[in-house]
Amino acid sequence: MRAQDKGTAVANADLVITPVSGKADLKDFIDLPWAIYADDPNWVPPLKDEVRKLLTPGHNPFHEHAEHCYFLARRGREVTGRISAHIDHLALSMPPEQGMGPGTGNFGLFEAKDAASAAALIGAAEGWLRAQGMSRVLGPISLSIWEEPGLLVKGFDHPPTVMMGHARPVYQEWIQAAGYTPAKTLNTFELDITQDFPPLIQRIVQSGERNERINIRKVDKSRFDSEAAIILSILNDAWDRNWGFVPITDHEVAHFGKELKPIVREDLIRIAELDGEPVAFMMTLPDLNEALAPLNGSLLPFGWAKLLWWLRRPRCRTMRVPLMGVVQRLQSSRMASQLAFMMIEYIRRDAVVEYGSSRGEIGWILDDNQGMVAIAEAIDSRINKSYVIYEKPLG
Repeated sequence: MRAQDKGTAVANADLVITPVSGKADLKDFIDLPWAIYADDPNWVPPLKDEVRKLLTPGHNPFHEHAEHCYFLARRGREVTGRISAHIDHLALSMPPEQGMGPGTGNFGLFEAKDAASAAALIGAAEGWLRAQGMSRVLGPISLSIWEEPGLLVKGFDHPPTVMMGHARPVYQEWIQAAGYTPAKTLNTFELDITQDFPPLIQRIVQSGERNERINIRKVDKSRFDSEAAIILSILNDAWDRNWGFVPITDHEVAHFGKELKPIVREDLIRIAELDGEPVAFMMTLPDLNEALAPLNGSLLPFGWAKLLWWLRRPRCRTMRVPLMGVVQRLQSSRMASQLAFMMIEYIRRDAVVEYGSSRGEIGWILDDNQGMVAIAEAIDSRINKSYVIYEKPLG
């Protein structure tokens, strides 16, 4: 389709938007960020094979409950942008007051070299979603809310950690110019983990250690499936009422478990038990991006050996906490905070001693999640990156 089709007015008559079709188009879609971020020292190139799996049904279980269309923008032979339009049918079944709900589609994987390409791509994504019966757009979300949600709007001066996105500062202007307004802000918090926590937090941890009802344990990788099931059960209960929540399927749990297993360390994931019952968990991951950055998206010719060596015993500056949860019946209680502080402290100690880490990153955290924001602030962490999910009604 020409850029001006479907109501998208663009001055560049030679700009063409087409759906991705075939291996060559998919390669162009995957390769584009290398041109976009060629001069950006804070962009971390992903492994191209992993991106291909993310986008391909049969390799990513997200596609089992979703449908999609990928678009490319071109001027002649030059690829000038890309975008995905997708519908998560599990998200459609969620209550509208939690951010998703009936009629809500998404765009994501957005990259563009210029404003005209950006406008045309967003218009194409909206046109496809409208044709599928959608009445509202949330984005960027790439592809699942559990993967890389939101557009980076603060923190361009340092690289993202594992499973977090990066973007050009100008994207905010282009998305807002297309009629989008902020729906929700997601923040990450950073802290110096070589320093002891404030005395009050230390006393809370020590009090918990004297409480015979509490047990904070490491996960057991020899029982990987059962441990994953425990974490999933707590996660689905803890996050069920959160904005943007979409249930994770059993197949997705198995898939993510397999993908993350090489960087999962028993001492970096803790489960909190109260009276013998698992009631909270905290997952911490070594920042794989520190190992990926020099590989430039490929394991060949020697990248696989470098990565394998790193995975055997990760030594990294940063540890990221992507997930933490406490069952709903304990939320807003002193016990919930105490369990959180205990898990954070135990993992902090091991991260410094066993992995040589000096920096922690917690998030993302919704800006209105008062409980988690309070925990982050209590351990002297500060916001280092902010991501915005935008929304727009489809008329």
